[in-house]
Amino acid sequence: MANVATFGEVMLRLSPPGKELLFQSPRLEAVFGGGEANVAVSLAILGHRSRWVSVVPSNPVGEAAVRELRRFGVDTGFVVRGGRRLGIYFAETGADVRASQVIYDREGSGIAEAKKGDFDWEAVFTGMDWFHVSGITPALSASAAELTLEAVAAARAKKMAVSVDLNYRAKLWKYGRPAPEVMREIVGYADLLVGNEEDCQKALGVGAAVDVAAVRLDPMAYEELTAKVMSEFPNLARVAVTLRESESADWNRWSAVLRNRTEFLSGPAFDIRAIVDRIGTGDAFAAGLIHGLATFKTDAQALDFAVAAAALKHSVPGDFNLSTEKDILAVVRGDRSGRVRR
Repeated sequence: MANVATFGEVMLRLSPPGKELLFQSPRLEAVFGGGEANVAVSLAILGHRSRWVSVVPSNPVGEAAVRELRRFGVDTGFVVRGGRRLGIYFAETGADVRASQVIYDREGSGIAEAKKGDFDWEAVFTGMDWFHVSGITPALSASAAELTLEAVAAARAKKMAVSVDLNYRAKLWKYGRPAPEVMREIVGYADLLVGNEEDCQKALGVGAAVDVAAVRLDPMAYEELTAKVMSEFPNLARVAVTLRESESADWNRWSAVLRNRTEFLSGPAFDIRAIVDRIGTGDAFAAGLIHGLATFKTDAQALDFAVAAAALKHSVPGDFNLSTEKDILAVVRGDRSGRVRR
């Protein structure tokens, strides 16, 4: 098992019940979530030593967020108390032709105002051998971008494995620096890169002849894209690209590909026709891939596990993927019927 530290923001997620519109009724359901926190929870459930590093305000909301991660076995001992507030996002689940939408209210959050020198990375990384970040944190502010770069450089100096999930968010990159200028420097410290085709284009400035609007995505079309990424970033050992075909808000097809330095692999394909909650599926994939690479003998096995983990997350409400290794392996082995287990 790996000892994995993640770094990033956790937010309060507010959603209307079921598939109602925001404020259609006077109720909002509250949970916590955020890309790197989601990965930390998944890895803890999968049996890894998992540490989440962040900044939360010293108030009941911030403490509730920390308790929620601790409830799943995540080490929160290096979470700094500070900042004015915890970020919030509103998530409205779409249905049929009505798209889901996310509205952010996170400006001025503790992590957005954090800066270089706020963390003792030598202490944070003690006992850890893997570090995971995403493109969300450096999108929040110039200081958060500098802090993320400081963190990955410190992890690399300690010879830790470093994974980066590009997670491009157009609504967040507002402070003046273009995403590729920031993310290309951060990715220069990574061993493993995760993203989709838009992430590669918008966060790295790397594109290929991929028709993302096609009814069916051809996994082999991503061979060129992943080869370009690895050519531009010789430090990378692996690049994983997720594939999503969207027939409607309720019906998606899901898969992924992975390139390492010797082979190009395609994962299994899932036809998901009754989506419960797709938020956090990319984080479930990233956590599943980290688990697979740390646990299984081959990259093909790791990719199959990661794709299945993300497919299962589509059935779990909230940001966190609560599926166990046993649950995910059952799907990997072909158990997709959904029949009651007695």
